[in-house]
Amino acid sequence: MALGDLMASRFSQSSAAVSNHLDECSSHDNGDFGAHRRDSETLSSSYGNVGTSATTSMAYLPQTVVLSELRHDAFESCMPSGPSDSGLVSRWRPKDRMKTGCVALVLCLNIGVDPPDVIKISPCARMECWIDPFSLSTKALETIGKTLTMQYERWQPRARYKIQLDPTVEEVKKLCNSCRKYAKSERVLFHYNGHGVPKPTANGEIWLFNKSYTQYIPLPISDLDSWLKTPSIYVFDCSAAGMIVNSFIEECNASSSTTSSRDCILLAACEAHETLPQSSEFPADVFTSCLTTPIKMALRWFCMRSLLRDSLDYALIDKIPGDQTKRRTLLGELNWIFTAVTDTIAWNVLPHGLFQRLFRQDLLVASLFRNFLLAERIMRSANCSPVSYPLLPPTHQHHMWDAWDMAAEICLSQLPLLVRDPNAEYQPIPFFTEQLTAFEVWLDHGSEHKKPPEQLPIVLQVLLSQCHRFRALVLLGRFLDMGPWAVDLALSVGIFPYVLKLLQTTNPELRQILVFIWTKILALDKSCQVDLVKDGGHTYFIRFLDSMEAYPEQRAMAAFVLAVIVDGHRRGQEACLEAGLVHVCLRHLQGSALNDAQTEPLFLQWLCLCLGKLWEDFMEAQIIAFQADAPSICMPLLSEPQPEVRASAVFALGTLLDVGFDSCRDGGVDEECDDDEKFKAEISVLKSLLYVVSDGSPLVRAEVAVALARFAFGHNKYLKSIAAAYWKPQSSSLSSFPSFAHVKATAANPSQYIGPLLRVGTDTPAVSRDIRVSTSSPLSASGIMHGSPLSDESSQHSYSGNLHDSHSTSNGVISNNHSRHRAPLDNALYSQCVLAMCTLAKDPSPRIANLGRRVLSIIGIEQVVAKPIKSSRPGEPNFVGLARSSSWFDMSGGHLPLTFRTPPVSPPRTTGFLTGMRRVCSLEFRPHVPSSPDSGLADPLLGAVGSSERSFLPQSTIYNWSCGRFSKPLLNVPDDIEEILARREEREKFALYHISECQHTSVRKLSNQPSWDTKFDTATKTALLHPFSPLVIAADENERIRVWNYEEANLLNSFDNHDFPDKGISKLCLVNELDDSLLLAASCDGNIRIWKDYTRTGKEKLVTAFSSIQGHRPGVRSVNAVVDWQQQSGYLYASGEISSIMVWDLEKEQHVNSISSSSDCSISALSASQVHGGQFAAGFVDGSVRLFDIRTPEMLVRTMRPHAPKVERVVEINFQPGLDQGKIVSACQAGDIQFLDIRNEKGAYVSIDAHRGSLTALAVHRHAPVIASGSAKHLIKVLSLEGEPLGSIRYYPTFMAQKIGSVSCLTFHPYRVLLAAGFADGCVSIYADGNSQAR
Repeated sequence: MALGDLMASRFSQSSAAVSNHLDECSSHDNGDFGAHRRDSETLSSSYGNVGTSATTSMAYLPQTVVLSELRHDAFESCMPSGPSDSGLVSRWRPKDRMKTGCVALVLCLNIGVDPPDVIKISPCARMECWIDPFSLSTKALETIGKTLTMQYERWQPRARYKIQLDPTVEEVKKLCNSCRKYAKSERVLFHYNGHGVPKPTANGEIWLFNKSYTQYIPLPISDLDSWLKTPSIYVFDCSAAGMIVNSFIEECNASSSTTSSRDCILLAACEAHETLPQSSEFPADVFTSCLTTPIKMALRWFCMRSLLRDSLDYALIDKIPGDQTKRRTLLGELNWIFTAVTDTIAWNVLPHGLFQRLFRQDLLVASLFRNFLLAERIMRSANCSPVSYPLLPPTHQHHMWDAWDMAAEICLSQLPLLVRDPNAEYQPIPFFTEQLTAFEVWLDHGSEHKKPPEQLPIVLQVLLSQCHRFRALVLLGRFLDMGPWAVDLALSVGIFPYVLKLLQTTNPELRQILVFIWTKILALDKSCQVDLVKDGGHTYFIRFLDSMEAYPEQRAMAAFVLAVIVDGHRRGQEACLEAGLVHVCLRHLQGSALNDAQTEPLFLQWLCLCLGKLWEDFMEAQIIAFQADAPSICMPLLSEPQPEVRASAVFALGTLLDVGFDSCRDGGVDEECDDDEKFKAEISVLKSLLYVVSDGSPLVRAEVAVALARFAFGHNKYLKSIAAAYWKPQSSSLSSFPSFAHVKATAANPSQYIGPLLRVGTDTPAVSRDIRVSTSSPLSASGIMHGSPLSDESSQHSYSGNLHDSHSTSNGVISNNHSRHRAPLDNALYSQCVLAMCTLAKDPSPRIANLGRRVLSIIGIEQVVAKPIKSSRPGEPNFVGLARSSSWFDMSGGHLPLTFRTPPVSPPRTTGFLTGMRRVCSLEFRPHVPSSPDSGLADPLLGAVGSSERSFLPQSTIYNWSCGRFSKPLLNVPDDIEEILARREEREKFALYHISECQHTSVRKLSNQPSWDTKFDTATKTALLHPFSPLVIAADENERIRVWNYEEANLLNSFDNHDFPDKGISKLCLVNELDDSLLLAASCDGNIRIWKDYTRTGKEKLVTAFSSIQGHRPGVRSVNAVVDWQQQSGYLYASGEISSIMVWDLEKEQHVNSISSSSDCSISALSASQVHGGQFAAGFVDGSVRLFDIRTPEMLVRTMRPHAPKVERVVEINFQPGLDQGKIVSACQAGDIQFLDIRNEKGAYVSIDAHRGSLTALAVHRHAPVIASGSAKHLIKVLSLEGEPLGSIRYYPTFMAQKIGSVSCLTFHPYRVLLAAGFADGCVSIYADGNSQAR
C-alpha cells in the first residue's frame, strides 16, 4: 500500500477519531436551518403529540464535541514559531563541505634492508599493495608506488597525487609545500609507509633517509604539520604509529591557548607500544590494505576464518565479477553492503557531531574512516589496535559485522560457479530486504523515548536502488511522521541530498510519498527552500499540486511545501511566479467553489497561505493576482465553516492591501498611485475584511488586525485625518486643524445611529467637557460596516454614506488645494476602518486587543494614562481636548477603562510616512509596546527612523501556526485516543445511572442546613456544579472565578475572567462536560471566554474568546446579555438589549444566524434545551415567553404571556426535565412561577405565587422532578413539578442557625439532587437532598 494511500486513510481515521461529529446520524448541511445538521432525533411535524420513551435515554448524552482542535491549544499563551532556518534544526547540515584536493604518498620501504629495531620472523609478511617486492626483478618500489596511487584514486579520482619513494627530509618538505600550494584551502592527505625505517621516536619523529641512504634522518611531526598546515589528514602505516598521535595531541594541547583549533585528522596503524603483524596470512601493509582495498581484505580475512577456507581458492577473490561502482553486479553489491554496514556502525556508535565531520563532510575522509572500522576489526585479531585522532570508540565487536559476514559468505559460496560460467546469474544478497524488515519492526514498536533505529543509514543507502526504493521511502515517511526528532535524525544521517535528487525522477509511484517526506522536512527546517529552488524542485510540487489524481490532503502538503519555498525568499517567489503558481492556486480555489463535495478544508487553507506568501511584499505577483481577479476568488472563503480556512483567506487578502501605495508612502506623485482598478480591488478587499472583524474565532480576528495594520500603514495620513477630526476639541489652541465639512448623509437622521456610539461618559469629567460630537464627524455617517457595534438597524444602511466633497474649500482634509493628494478611498470607508480598529482594540481576547491597540497606534490613537496630561512647557499644545474618556471606548457595552488620544493632524503632505511618525513622536504620542515576548506581536511599532518598514507592522501568525500541523504525526491515531474514549464511556455510564436514579427517586425535601459553604468578597453572580467531580465553580461581581472542592473543603483555583470587569458574569456553563470539559464564562457585556484547565491552580488557559452581541438598542447604556449553551447542537444563543437572538456555532466559531425576537422588548432570560438540539426558550422584560426551534422554517414556535396581567421581567426560564419538548417553567420578577405546556393554548397548567415581588433566581433540575426559586428576602423555596412545596431554606433565628442573604443565583447538580446557591453577601452554599447524607 502506497504511503500516499496509507496517509490518506490513516489521516482521515485519525481525524475521525477525534472528530466533533461523533454522531453517525448527523448530516452536514452547513447553512440550512430547516434541516438541522446535528440533531439525532427526527423533528415531529407537530408539537402536539410528543412522547418520551426509555429507548431514547441516549438523547441525554450529547455526542457533539467542540473547541477541541489544534487551534484551541493555548492560543493566548504561546506564539507559533513555524519552520526554522537556524539554531537546533540546522545542525544536520555540514558546516563546510570539504574536498581533499591533493594526496602526498611517502613510501620508506628501503627494499632488501630491514630496519635495525625490527626482528622479522620466517615466513614473514612481505606483500606491499598486494605486491611481493622480491618477486619483481626491477622497479619494485615504483610499481608499489603506482599501485598505491591507483588504490587511492578509486576513492578520490579528482585529487592530484604526488609520490616520494624513499625520500629525504628536503624532498618531503618540497612535496608538502607544493601540495599545500596546489590544494589551497582544500584538504591534503599525507600517507606515510615506514616499513623500511625504524619506529617513530617518543618525541613524535618519523624517519626518512639522507641522500646516500647511509643514515636515517628524523622528521618531527611539528615540522610536517607546519608544512602541510590545515586542513589535513595523516595516515601512518608503521610500527608504534601511536607515538606520532600521542605527540601530536600533546602539541595541540600545549598550543591550544595560543592558536585556534586545527582541522587535522590522524589515522595510525597501531598503538605506541605495538608492532605491526608479521604473519604471512596478512600483507605487510595490512593497515593500508584495509584503508584502500577493503572488500578484498575483508573477504580474505573472513575466508581464512570460515568453513570455506579449505574449499575456496583465495585467488578467486580477485576474480569477483562486476564493478564496485555498479550496484547490480556482485562486486558492486558487496561494496554497497559494506558501505551500509560501516555507516550504520559509525552512526550508532559515534556522537552525531563527530559522525557529521568524519562521514559526511569529505568523501575521501568518509571512505577512509569506513575502511578504518574494518582495519580495527581485522588488526585487533592480530593484537594490534589502530588509533585515530579524533579518537573513536571500539567498533570491532559491533553486531552489524555479523550481517556483513553473512553477506560475505553468500557471495563466496556462489563465487566458483560465477567464475566458471560467466553467463550464470548471481543470486542477490538479501541484506537490504532483511534490514528494511528490521526497520519496519522498529517502526511498529519504537518511539522517541526508545533507542533510535540503527538501520537508518541503511535506509539511506537503499534509496539508491530502484528495486528497494519505494519500500524504503514508505518506511522513511512513517519514521519522519513520528515527530521533529525523527526528521532531525534522518537529516543528520544524510538523507537530504538523496531525497533532493529523487525530485528529478518521473516515477509517478513515488510522487505522493516524496511530497509527504518533503512536507515533514520543511515543517522542521525552512532553510531547505534555497536548495529546492536551486535544483528546480519547486516545479515538481507545482505539477503535483495541479494534478487531480492525488488526495486533497496530499495536494495540501504540496501547497505547504510551496508556501515554505516562497516564505521570505525572493528567489523562490520569482521562480514560482514564473512557473504559474498563482494561476494554479486560483484555479483550484475556483474549482472548490464549484464542487463543494470535493472541498477539503486543509487544501483550501494551504492554497490561501501559499498565495499569501507568494505575493507578500512582492509587487509583480500582486499585480498578476489583481489581473487574475484573485480577491473575488478568495472572498467567498471568508464564510467557510472552518476558522483555519477563513483566517488563511484573510491572510491572503491582507497581503494584497498595501499594493500600489509604496510610492504614496514615499511621497511620490499622485499619478503613480491613481490606478482605479487597484483602488477598486483594494476597496473590495477592505470591505470583505470588515465583514469578518467580529468573527467568532480569535484566529481569524488576529489576521484581520494584521491586515488592517498593513492598510493603516499604507493609508496612514488619511486615517490620521479621520481620527483627528473625530476627536477635534470645541475650542482649543488646535482648533485650526482640519475637520470634515459638507457632510452628505443619505439617512434621514444619521445621528440616531451614533447615539450609543458617541455618548460621553462621566468617568473623566475634565475630559468630557472638551468633547464636541457633531454630525460632521466622519463616524456619524450612515456608512457603517456590517456587524459593527451599533444598533441592529444600522446594517441596513451599510456603505450608504458619502463623506467627502470634491468641492470643499474650507479647512477640510479634502480640498482643491490638495487635489494632487486626494484620499485614494472613500472617507466613509476610512471611518469604518477606524471603527473596526477600535472594535479589535477592545476584543475579549487579550492577544487580539493588544493587536488592535497597536493598529490604532499606527494612526496616532494610543493608550495613555487615565487622567489627561497637561503641558508643563510653554509653547507645547494642551492635550486636554484630545484625550478621550473611556466611555468612547465602550462601544458595545464592554467597559475597558483605557483612555486614548490622537495627535493633531495637518493636511496631508508629501513628506512621507516616517516624517509624520517622527512628528508624532516629538509630541510624545508613544505607542503601546508589548510587555512580554509571548504577546504574538512584532517589534515595537515606532522604531528608529532607519528601521525597515516590516518592523512597523504586527506579524501574521496563521502561517506559522498552520505549519505546526505538519510537524505532528499525521499517520497514526493519537496515543491517548483510547484513554479519551474509555473516560467518555465511563462518564456516560455514570450519567445514565444517575439520570435513572433522579427520574425514579422522589425528592422529599432539601436540608435547611448547607452541607458546604464559602464566601466571596463581593456578591456572587453565578455558580455551577461540576457533574463528575465534587467541584463548585462560582463567579462574583468582579468576574473573579473560583473553583472549590466541596468534599475536601479546599480552594483549587481562583482567577480573573479578564482584567477590566464591568458588571460581572451572567452565566457559567460547561462545554464538553462528558469529555475534557471547558468552562464557558459569559460576561454581562456579551463577551464569551472559554477556559481549559480551570481546576489547576494558576494553570488555566483561555481557549477562545469572542463578543456574542453585536451592538445594542439606541439609548440603552449596557447590553445586559443573556446567554445559554446547547451541547446537543453545538450552538451558543445570546441576546440582551438587541432585537434579535444571535446563534453561534462553536464548532465553526462562527455567527450562523440572527433570529428575530419578534418583540419590541428586550430578552431577559434565555434557556436552551439540553435534549432537543436547536430548541430554546426566551423570556422578555414584558413578561412574555417565546419558544424557538431553528430546525423549523419559521423558527418561532409559540408565543405565550403566562405572567399577564403583570408586566414584569422574566427572571429565569427553563425546560422541564425529560424528553418532552413542550414543557417550560418560567419565573418573573413579580414572584410568580408558571408551569407551561405549549400544547395547552389556555396558558399555564400550574401557577404559583412564590415570592410576591422579590423573585431573583430560578433553577430547574435537568432530570429530577424538582425546581428551586430564590428571592431578595433571604428565602429559597423548593417545589415539585406539580407545584407542591418540598421545603424552604431561610434564616431561622435559632442557636447555630445558618443565616442566608439575598439570593442572587441558583443551580442544580446535573445528575444528583444538590442545590448550589449564591447570595448577594458573597456566600456560596450547597444544599443536599434530605435522602442523602449531608457531607
